[in-house]
Amino acid sequence: MAQQSKEPCKKEACDIQACLSKNMFDSKKCVRVIQLLQSCCEQCEYKSTHCGSLTGLLKNISK
Repeated sequence: MAQQSKEPCKKEACDIQACLSKNMFDSKKCVRVIQLLQSCCEQCEYKSTHCGSLTGLLKNISK
């Protein structure tokens, strides 16, 4: 059985960092991974420290 991470959404946050680095920090090219973080944050009721940056990321992709 998979063990629950002590820090939910860490994988999704790391995936966003990798995507942003690869795409010269153009968040519009990382919409899919940002949406995965949003989904994770919703599932853990935003109890992950990684959910704090979500609002800023969502603002950037909606410009």
